[in-house]
Amino acid sequence: MTGVPAAEGGPFDRNHFDYSPWSFWDEADERVRQRQLDVQRDLVRRRGYEIGERCFLSELASVQNEEFRLGNGGYVAAGAYLSGSLRAGRDCTINPYAVVRGAVRLGDAVRIGAHTSILGFNHTTEDPDTEVFRQPLRSLGITIGDDVWIGSHVVVLDGVAVGDRSVIAAGAVVTKDVPAGAIVGGNPARVLRWRVPALAPRSDDLVGALTAFTKTARAQAPQVLARCWDPDTGLFVDRPGVAPTVRSQCDAIEVADLLLGRAPDQLPAQAQVDRLRGWQDPETGLVGTLRPDGTVERARDGLSDPDAAYHVLSAGYALDLLGSGFAEPIRVASRMTAEEVVTGLERQPWATSAWSAGAWVDALGTALHWNRRRGDRGTPGAVEALFGWLVTTVDPRTGTWGRPAPVDGLRQVVNGFYRASRGTFAQFGLPVPHPERVVDTILEHVRDARFFRPERQDACNVLDVAHPLWLTRHTGYRAEEVAQVARRLLTDALGHWTDRAGFGFQAPHPTTAGLPAAAPGLQGTEMWTAVIWLLADLLGLADALHYRPRGVHRPEPATGPG
Repeated sequence: MTGVPAAEGGPFDRNHFDYSPWSFWDEADERVRQRQLDVQRDLVRRRGYEIGERCFLSELASVQNEEFRLGNGGYVAAGAYLSGSLRAGRDCTINPYAVVRGAVRLGDAVRIGAHTSILGFNHTTEDPDTEVFRQPLRSLGITIGDDVWIGSHVVVLDGVAVGDRSVIAAGAVVTKDVPAGAIVGGNPARVLRWRVPALAPRSDDLVGALTAFTKTARAQAPQVLARCWDPDTGLFVDRPGVAPTVRSQCDAIEVADLLLGRAPDQLPAQAQVDRLRGWQDPETGLVGTLRPDGTVERARDGLSDPDAAYHVLSAGYALDLLGSGFAEPIRVASRMTAEEVVTGLERQPWATSAWSAGAWVDALGTALHWNRRRGDRGTPGAVEALFGWLVTTVDPRTGTWGRPAPVDGLRQVVNGFYRASRGTFAQFGLPVPHPERVVDTILEHVRDARFFRPERQDACNVLDVAHPLWLTRHTGYRAEEVAQVARRLLTDALGHWTDRAGFGFQAPHPTTAGLPAAAPGLQGTEMWTAVIWLLADLLGLADALHYRPRGVHRPEPATGPG
């Protein structure tokens, strides 16, 4: 036993310190202290645990961690059950009968109440024909900041991040991130009030930030475009020092239209139209990869060529913004029969690479859209086959067409949904199937800190969340949580701008400095400005931006279903 002997305090004090460990180092006698130190040394020696000064681990707790770090002044009380990987800062306390399992990180001064469960893992449930307990575990991990008080009988689920100086009320079930300084409670937990009022979000502050961003972006847009213009080739590059691409010409047109309301000043608009139209292969209707000499390669794999597939979107919408369109139909789509559409859909790697599968659908849907704009309706039944396959094969549990994977969780699933739905349901003005399940899937994915901590964000991952949430906003489903996510991501995004250079694809941060993806360029600027509009509109604040995307990321349907 680690407490006061029965002879000194009676039978009810036999385990006094096991259940009230906060007084151990002030009240326990030397013999009992020495026994506790021996227990800690044994754990350090046998298991490789890291245990700080003046810590206490009750011998009536179950500590089964593969990794265990407990900072100075921490304690684990009787009945606690710990497993997995626990890293805790100083003065962290785990009270009687608390459960802390999976990958859990605690900052400094985190206090966990009795009978609370912090569960940094979960069973997957994707296979309905396999019993849940036989399906693999997935762990996104739980991160809890500094100076956090967690009451008794709280449940914190995998993937949640709890901000600094927050409080979680007794009995709360925490399924989403807790903002710094908030007091949350209920099932599911929501913000009740603010422990730190200065950290409470203010709509007027966000309106001011959006207005200031627009003013800065518009004033600096000419510099952003000039920085990416190569006068030697007469072409745009994504960023200085890289080769020109078809996409960089299109991104320049999108950025100029969005922020300046005109074509880029570096070249007459008609010259840009002529160039893009001249790059189209009249036999396939596709625009291939740009060569160093300014000509384009022929897309030999049709819509399976990733460059050519995206050029259906980027070149098509760039021409549209310039008041023009492709010179020829996109024949690889107009010739496709209904049977070929279904075969192509079924050949896509939905289970392993839903993003590339969704990109193929996006290109096909957009090609059909441009052809219809020209009056070319293609092979009878092809469009119906595309939408029919998507509607009948969608997973009703997630509202998507992919499957999560241990390596990146729901990332491929969500990315694939965005691409597939953008080119079809969104572009043709049709409702997505199972919109509420889509919201569930997106809100689960956005808790994955691997992709959505501010320093880990990139334009693709945030766009792939922002657009589906915007597309399903009419349902009102989980609206408060959607707004909280939109506010957080929008606040982060506004901080990613680099003066006179625009946005990098990857968010700027000391840990990403020097990465090519973090360098400001046209692609990042085009994507992040659209993301900011979508997130602002989810909050009803888009009017403060004084711009609206009209190209690839336009919010309105580009065509009707007829």
